[in-house]
Amino acid sequence: MGCMKDRWNIEQLLAHVEKPSRYIGGEVNSVARDRRACDVSCVLAFPDVYEVGMSHLGLQILYAVLNKEDRVAAERVFAPWPDMENQLRSQNVPLVSLESRTPLGDFDIVGFSLQYELSYTNVLAMLELGGVPRRAAERGQHDPIVIAGGPCVVNPAPMTLFFDAFVIGEGEEVIREIVRSIAAGKRQGARRENLLMRLADIEGVFVPLYSGSSAPVVKRSIADFDGGREPLRPVIPVMEVIHDRISLEIARGCSAGCRFCQAGMVWRPVRERRPENLIAMAEAILAATGQDELSLLSLSSGDYSCIEWLLTALMNRHYDDRIALALPSLRVETLTDELIAQIKKVRKTSFTLAPEAGTERLRTVINKGNTEADLLATTRRVFNAGWRSVKLYFMLGLPTERWEDLEGIVDLAEKVLREGGKKRRVTVSLSTFIPKPHTPFQWERQIGIDEIEEKQDFFKKRLLHHNISMKWHDKRMSYLEGILSRGDERVASLVEKAYLSGCRFDGWSDQLDFTIWERVLRDAAIDPAEYLRARNEDESFPWDRIDCGVTREFLLAERHKALSGETTENCRTGGCCRCGACQGDLRIRTVGEPPVIPAVAGTASPSTGPTEEHRLRITFAKEGRARFLSHHEVVAALTRGMRMGGLPFVFSEGFHPHPRISFPYALPVGTECRREFFDLRVRSLADPLTRYQERINDRLPEGLTILGIECLPAQAPSVVHAIRAFRYEIFLPREIMPRTGTVTDSVAAFLVHESFPVERKRKGKTVIRDIRPFVESLSFDDGLGTLFAVLLFSLTGGLSPRDLLTAIVGLDPRDAASAYIVKTDVIFAEGTDPCHKP
Repeated sequence: MGCMKDRWNIEQLLAHVEKPSRYIGGEVNSVARDRRACDVSCVLAFPDVYEVGMSHLGLQILYAVLNKEDRVAAERVFAPWPDMENQLRSQNVPLVSLESRTPLGDFDIVGFSLQYELSYTNVLAMLELGGVPRRAAERGQHDPIVIAGGPCVVNPAPMTLFFDAFVIGEGEEVIREIVRSIAAGKRQGARRENLLMRLADIEGVFVPLYSGSSAPVVKRSIADFDGGREPLRPVIPVMEVIHDRISLEIARGCSAGCRFCQAGMVWRPVRERRPENLIAMAEAILAATGQDELSLLSLSSGDYSCIEWLLTALMNRHYDDRIALALPSLRVETLTDELIAQIKKVRKTSFTLAPEAGTERLRTVINKGNTEADLLATTRRVFNAGWRSVKLYFMLGLPTERWEDLEGIVDLAEKVLREGGKKRRVTVSLSTFIPKPHTPFQWERQIGIDEIEEKQDFFKKRLLHHNISMKWHDKRMSYLEGILSRGDERVASLVEKAYLSGCRFDGWSDQLDFTIWERVLRDAAIDPAEYLRARNEDESFPWDRIDCGVTREFLLAERHKALSGETTENCRTGGCCRCGACQGDLRIRTVGEPPVIPAVAGTASPSTGPTEEHRLRITFAKEGRARFLSHHEVVAALTRGMRMGGLPFVFSEGFHPHPRISFPYALPVGTECRREFFDLRVRSLADPLTRYQERINDRLPEGLTILGIECLPAQAPSVVHAIRAFRYEIFLPREIMPRTGTVTDSVAAFLVHESFPVERKRKGKTVIRDIRPFVESLSFDDGLGTLFAVLLFSLTGGLSPRDLLTAIVGLDPRDAASAYIVKTDVIFAEGTDPCHKP
């Protein structure tokens, strides 16, 4: 039990947090290099929880790019949830990376991805927890260089107090230049200030200490976007993430010209990947991940030149494996019958359509480019194809908005519902317009909290149909986002004071403490209206130090056209609008007509002909870090591993087909299991079972292992009806163990009882239950500090080891959670274990 004790010392914090799998690492395709053998070490920091950060493609791209560099170690870290932060602080344990569990302060570079402004307080928490001084001016020679990238840094002013450098634009090329520059500087023994001067010389890098008074820093863009292929082996999350699918970026940039859209302006021009390259990338990514949903990612996926051809080709290749396809970003007018037909073949992923405004007049102002007729025709096709609901996305507070525009939203929602008929649903989602930097509306005002509330109340009174539901973005969050996105350097002290006052996860409605922000705003003597007001056209902006490629003259011209009710054509079809984004090799790149690829000919339909089905029983272990995976996470990891290993699943029928897998019970979080079972149905097997086992084990996260695969005879009972009992070893560390005599005496006293009723609270009710019939044997070894137990299994419920510790040994629930529990074996009823080897 010595190694068990060491492991407990390392992982003891995880027993006391809500979702321990956020912090364990060991994922498939993660890279753990020896930092001491590398020239540069960097940690990619995402200031939100694991399941949010691992959904962002940009993080996966940079992780893959950096780990392809010779002698560079790149790892990851995510913001700890408040329960984990409390554990780290109370136990004086630093925030560490997932791969090597190294504190942030020990890396050469800490690189943050700033995706949304309401994560800023999390940045400061992560720095402090990781042992890095919050303010850039307080960092010494041995502290890491702290860099930020992502969409928020197009206005770096509110965070310049905390970052040494900002990467403006697309990061694939510039991140290589940064690590190579740091490596060269380290070899030369350069001091910190010299390293920062080196970074300031790199195109697209803004270093506040040295770039402040020079010409604006020009964003970096990838001219040959089709030439990049990363990541072909993305890290597979060990827990269910926000977007639990793989993303295939089919194009970058957008030419629609929506005047409110920062991404559409900043990431110009449009650059598409060739369809044959996308087919090959999809093949590689699916083989390396075992995922069952592929998202074709772009700012406007329907605008991709060969989108129908691409969807058909992918479906033809992957239908037998029930790979679902998703288009997460569609403009109303680009959704065709063929796209709908391909999307629904495996399962109907959700449909969100974004009219943005309720009237033609206001859609012209924002240059949205679609009509009411477009929307109604699209929703009619969606409903006719079998979807039961659609979501409509609108914004409140758009420039020139009138009350009739809000009435238009109500009217449009009701018309959409009528297109679907009975038993259809419409969800109206309302967000607040924020005049973001580098857009034609950056001069406009943002409505305040009172006005947001007034308009939300309007819809509460007007959208009354029982088949129309309404959602809206938290008005307090919109208010704060407007201040932070349009702020200057003074906002940095506001962020710091909010952090020191306890603010975390301000983008989570259940975590936002708006009273703290209100108090901090008062104490700082900052008038929020100063940041939300309309700006004069000749006024300077805090973000003027950044050149995002689109000229100020173009943005102003677009503002004037908006106010006079004029539209601007899509520059891919209507000619150049002279926005300034196309420079030199950086230009619009579209693929035109699709190539002919015989390999994707055919139709997506189920395989025909006779197939032989097999029923397999698979034995596996869940050990080490993997013991902190939930049952759902274990099932997902095993399913992906088996898919990658080539097992030909038999799928269920219906709306959401899934592999025919049967687990007898849920595996408890925190318990190590050395012998577990599940049954699986497969089609004809091409290889020996041992070969499948080898391949699957190569594709499972650390701690999950397939121990054996056996074909079951036809008469074999299901696994759930064959199990009789479980054998456990429960290690009690000295820190939590009661007096030895107490444990020994408690066990002895329990065993002499014929019944042992215990009182439990279940769903607000007190339940008395006799636990004695569930304990076949129980003993305690004082020398090992270990309980040995055999607990009987019942389909109607049994006794968990942690309940045994509280009810029999007398531990309180917190100490019971710290015990190291090992299920050493599953005991089958006599003659029912076909996998048993005498």
